[in-house]
Amino acid sequence: MLWALAGILIGIIVGLKTSLIIPMEYIKYTAIIIVGILDSLFGAIRAETTKEDYNPTIFLTGLGFNIILGVAITLLGETLGLDLYLAVAVVFTFRIFSNLAIIRRSLLQKFIKRNK
Repeated sequence: MLWALAGILIGIIVGLKTSLIIPMEYIKYTAIIIVGILDSLFGAIRAETTKEDYNPTIFLTGLGFNIILGVAITLLGETLGLDLYLAVAVVFTFRIFSNLAIIRRSLLQKFIKRNK
């Protein structure tokens, strides 16, 4: 998981240092990809924090699946003239908040045990 966090940090630094302009047609897709990546990252952090069975293969396949499914639903929505990307964003955001709640609870329990 440390490699994932280092990769994200490097990606943020590179992104801030480059002047890449994303065309307006791809903004929805870019947003869905970013939220899907965050969902997978917080899922990995949750697995590491709660001492569940963290597996890098599961992380990478989940990341790929999130991105492919999110982009496919967004593309389907554009084809049908619907804003289905909003549904994808809501689901990913719900999962992010759920994972953050589990991470917070786990860290708080460890903190309480350590202080006893």
